[in-house]
Amino acid sequence: MGCVSEDCNVSLSRSLSKRLVLETKMNGKEEKLSETSKFVEFGLEKVFPLYAMGNLESEDDVLMDKFGNLEFGVGDFDSIWEAVKAEALLEAEKEPILSSFLYASIMSHDCLERALGFVLANRLQNPILLSTQLMDIFVDVMMNDRGIQRSIRLDVQAFKERDPSCLAYCWVLLYLKGFHSLQSYRIAHALWNSGRKVLALALQSRISEVFGVDIHPAAKIGEGILLDHGTGVVIGETAVIGNRVSLMQGVTLGGSGKEIGDRHPKIGQGALIGPSATILGNIRIGDGAMIAAGSLVLKDIPPHSIVAGIPAKVVGYVEEQDPSMTMKHDATKEFFLHESPRSVDRCAGGLSVSEKERQMHD
Repeated sequence: MGCVSEDCNVSLSRSLSKRLVLETKMNGKEEKLSETSKFVEFGLEKVFPLYAMGNLESEDDVLMDKFGNLEFGVGDFDSIWEAVKAEALLEAEKEPILSSFLYASIMSHDCLERALGFVLANRLQNPILLSTQLMDIFVDVMMNDRGIQRSIRLDVQAFKERDPSCLAYCWVLLYLKGFHSLQSYRIAHALWNSGRKVLALALQSRISEVFGVDIHPAAKIGEGILLDHGTGVVIGETAVIGNRVSLMQGVTLGGSGKEIGDRHPKIGQGALIGPSATILGNIRIGDGAMIAAGSLVLKDIPPHSIVAGIPAKVVGYVEEQDPSMTMKHDATKEFFLHESPRSVDRCAGGLSVSEKERQMHD
């Protein structure tokens, strides 16, 4: 669950080998060989599952022992960044018209942070916020915050592993606005915490305008997060989201009135929140809980429970520790098979659809 498959390992290893040949031809430099050989030698399965499963807390020593100064994939050898570059080279070969775009966005940069800063700056620029100014700000924040560097990589892995339509790591970096809005929030959050609140709010406004995602920079969001599609997501000022959470489009984590202070939901780690779910007030969604699409949640939800409806009620329990990793939205299928006909009956004034049609014919 959430780990890179064997086929994916083989495919990416072949891609890296192909990249090896391409870089040697393009640059005539042999020093690139040792880096890529090292990547293939250790094998993706020894690095990427740690990102996907979010188990870095228990695996830090293993990573440090095997790779020396490698910490969370940030160091002399960055597995996620190497995968992104290898894929970008192959994409440029397959689609030459995009080669300039891919070079400017990925291959011209020396690390994931600078590439991401370039992509975000060009997405968020406007006549007042120039791309060069934004990139300087973004890169400065990311290069000096190890927590953000770690979160970026865990988020990349979350998008790649949980979104079945995302077939490459470089696609996450280049095209997915859920990822872009999340990383832009992380920068705004760092600016907010460092006292640059006006700039953080200006970024929040621009992020909402460009991506259709409104996250207050004071909100606290963990690592390994998926904002699938992202459109319409609203996360309030005092909301807290744990690690490995997946949120679908249209999710609202809002307040329930005009009260001030701690007034927004707290989402436990590993939770899966379905499309257009609305969670209001300073309530707790337990670890590993699943909120069905379109639900309205107004009270605390127990860990590993499934809730659905308006207002939401517990309809079952999930077996997975982190349903966010499996993305199985049909866990409430049995509930809806029984609940939907009853809802239709109620809307039809207590008559089933067939009975109502029969009366109309009579």
